[in-house]
Amino acid sequence: MLCLVAMATVLLAQVCSAVKHEDFKTCEQSAFCTRHRAFANDMLKRSSATSPYSVVGNSVAFDGHALTAIVEHSNEKVPLKIELGFMESGVVRVRVQEEAPLKPRFDETQRFVLRDEGNSLPYAAPESIEMASDTAGGVTTHTISYLSGNTSFGIRMAESPWSLEYLVDGKPTIQLNTKGMFRFEHLREKPVREDATEDASGEWEEKFRSWTDTKPRGPESFGMDIRFSGFEHVYGIPEHSSPLSLKDTRGGGKGAYDQPYRLYNLDVFEYELDNPMALYGSVPLMLAHSAQSTVGVFWMNAAETWVDVSRQRSGGAFGGLFGRGGGGGHASAVDTHWISESGVMDIFMLPGPSAADVYRQYAELVEPTPLPREFSLGYHQCRWNYIDQEDLLSVSSKLEEHQIPYDVVWLDIEHTDGKRYFTWDQAKFPDPLAMQRELARGGHKLVNVVDPHIKRDSEYRIWKEASENGYFVKNKDGTSDLQGWCWPGDSNWIDYLNPQASKWIGEQFHLDKYNQSTTDLFVWNDMNEPAVFNGPEITMEKDSKHYGGWEHRDVHNIFGMLYHKATADGLYTRETPATRPFVLSRAYFAGSQRYGAVWTGDNTAEWSHLQASVPMVLSNNIAGMHFVGADVGGFFGNPDANLLTRWYQLGIWYPFFRAHAHIDTKRREPWLFGEPYLTYIRDAIRERYRLLPYWYTLFREASLTGMPIARPMWIEFPAEQSLFAAQDSFMVGSSIMVVPAMDPNVDQAIEVSFPSQENWYDMKTHALYAAPLKRQFALDLSTTLVFARGGSIIPARERQRSSSALMKRDPFTIYVYVDRAGAASGRLYLDDGETYDYKEGAFIERELTFDGVKLASRASPLTKDTLAYSAFLDRMARVRVERVVIVGLGNGNALTKATVRENGKEHEIELSCKDLASGSECVIRDPAVFIGGDWDILLS
Repeated sequence: MLCLVAMATVLLAQVCSAVKHEDFKTCEQSAFCTRHRAFANDMLKRSSATSPYSVVGNSVAFDGHALTAIVEHSNEKVPLKIELGFMESGVVRVRVQEEAPLKPRFDETQRFVLRDEGNSLPYAAPESIEMASDTAGGVTTHTISYLSGNTSFGIRMAESPWSLEYLVDGKPTIQLNTKGMFRFEHLREKPVREDATEDASGEWEEKFRSWTDTKPRGPESFGMDIRFSGFEHVYGIPEHSSPLSLKDTRGGGKGAYDQPYRLYNLDVFEYELDNPMALYGSVPLMLAHSAQSTVGVFWMNAAETWVDVSRQRSGGAFGGLFGRGGGGGHASAVDTHWISESGVMDIFMLPGPSAADVYRQYAELVEPTPLPREFSLGYHQCRWNYIDQEDLLSVSSKLEEHQIPYDVVWLDIEHTDGKRYFTWDQAKFPDPLAMQRELARGGHKLVNVVDPHIKRDSEYRIWKEASENGYFVKNKDGTSDLQGWCWPGDSNWIDYLNPQASKWIGEQFHLDKYNQSTTDLFVWNDMNEPAVFNGPEITMEKDSKHYGGWEHRDVHNIFGMLYHKATADGLYTRETPATRPFVLSRAYFAGSQRYGAVWTGDNTAEWSHLQASVPMVLSNNIAGMHFVGADVGGFFGNPDANLLTRWYQLGIWYPFFRAHAHIDTKRREPWLFGEPYLTYIRDAIRERYRLLPYWYTLFREASLTGMPIARPMWIEFPAEQSLFAAQDSFMVGSSIMVVPAMDPNVDQAIEVSFPSQENWYDMKTHALYAAPLKRQFALDLSTTLVFARGGSIIPARERQRSSSALMKRDPFTIYVYVDRAGAASGRLYLDDGETYDYKEGAFIERELTFDGVKLASRASPLTKDTLAYSAFLDRMARVRVERVVIVGLGNGNALTKATVRENGKEHEIELSCKDLASGSECVIRDPAVFIGGDWDILLS
């Protein structure tokens, strides 16, 4: 929500315009990026790129699951320690820093990002790893080999020049420093200059506009070239408004960028599309995919980072931002160049070889997305700002009046007393408790924004306690509190690296501290990049000091995540027993998925932003940020009825589904445009609620496997090269393909590519499309293109309620979409949607299979006969399957009855089938089987 602000003694005005490029750095304005890119340019100009770094003789040591070596630059002779760690799954960790650093480098990112603070990574057993050394042609190499499952992995390290190659089944897939761009700026004493000449290289001081970064530690950056050998496409490293398949940033070419992708959390007002500039979040995870395999690299560093991408092409182009089609071009490799300003070089190579393997490997490192609160998967109604208590309750009433289900209504910064968070404007919200109770009667929740900036006011309890306890981030002197401007005016920021400060801010969310709050109130963390209106690049100065003496440059990209964590911890501890928190955060980093949802920030009500939301949501899912969405309708500007309708029709397929709008926009709640738009929007939202059982089951899968919720087509169809850059369609889980209408023409024709040798079914009409097939569809505004994949079983709840809370005891409908063999399978998961009792076994998880004749329900292998499980079964004992719909059977007309078997008993019920254009649709009404039991339904 950032606008530039005119500042006097108070925050007088907000002056808003499109993104101002001069407010944000390019690589040429970032000294360390300039130095490394110049070094890379020099290496690229050489006929043979030879790294100046080599392994020091006899320094290689192997102790079972780790290899160490000392590497030195040919001129600088500062020993660098290389550590390679080998994990059971095939993941290899590469760490580099000085053997004896002049000063400690920031190495705590692992504590905040990795599972169990990095203390319990699954390293391989020493007996499973072998090392062989060889010298040929004057070059000594060391090869470490081991098996993981049926795949053989290996690392080949060359001593001079130093390089690494990751081998999968003997073939190089990930290569480090084979282009010679490894460069490590060792810590050093500041040179004494005899004259007052300016530090032209920006090593010890750097200026940007009116700010000076004093850089008291001097240069400490590092870079590495990482080649993905045998690949054409790379993905991930959000957040950017760029295509799904990342564009080249070197070498020119059609559609290429001239700047690297930047990872540096920033509040960018009205961000541009098709741009590698930094946005609100940073996840340094990149995947590469080919028809043969998928691999990944996780560059674990919280400082400012830049990533160059270039391909070796033999033809074609990688142009087109949000257009339809799969792209083209051929390359034998994708070369990337990663550059970070400070910290320790810490790289994880994820060998796959499938996408599912990569996500399992990544989840082992950073933990998968946990099961969210069930209500958070419903519809969220938000704007900046609902004026007062009456306005908010009126919105709730209108949604119910128009029979539009919703779960959450939101309040932005204007609900507070003068932007003092944890307070209420009592004139506008005279009885917050009564307001929350009224919402709760319909099963609805409230979310309040609580930003990280704290208004400087000695009468404000939050500021006073934080100041007295020394909890604020410090200026570069390390003693005085950093001050800056944000929404309240003069503000300070809590230092979340300080464990006491983080615990204290979490406690402010407790019911005895957060005045007039209830357990139905949840939290939105905005502006936590952090946004500082009068700071360089609208953020905190890099030489500001944090707990432990660390500079802000070291921790910038984890600042927002640490606030997200503190907030989630506070909601977790406010009740006994604990319930699952819900917290939305704008800033994020690898690991943020553990604490709640994120979104793509302040988008605009334009068709181009609707189109851009797809690759942005998919890129976040690729990088493990599964619970993500875009502001439906666009934050800035005023959508017309057609755009708003199309955005809802797409938005129901975002994992996080929220409508949001700027304070200066016209009101746009779903009923305000009248008919037929109200009906179209209501139908879309109802479809979201109908499929909530499927969504919740997908989040269960993600919590176990790390697999994305919204998936690019290539994840499900890894051998179909035409889909590798496709962003005009995507999968929700493995069973549903969404082809959104994103063109301003109300009546339009869309060509759909149905992949693989499979059947696809229109989810509304059940019309069958036999792939491989390209088919054009003529659409009007009432029409959407959503297809069920043959071979899928999809659970649904058909009864329309005003919130998900009122659906908890509703019966289920089971949709069976058969494949070409007449079979299908799927899964259904449910628990109480609120507590952590599922960890004790209080859940129902059913594996559903259909073989052409019999539909069967069996408990998943994860089901355990515990007391918690038995108690949950008892609570759900009256929840049944009320309908089964089987689509695509070739012999449907020959079937007349169904036999139900459950608990040793059986009975016959009527089966009604009808012909469709292709195949048939058979319906079994009220088989009356218990959702939590074993049962069979046989067709005859």
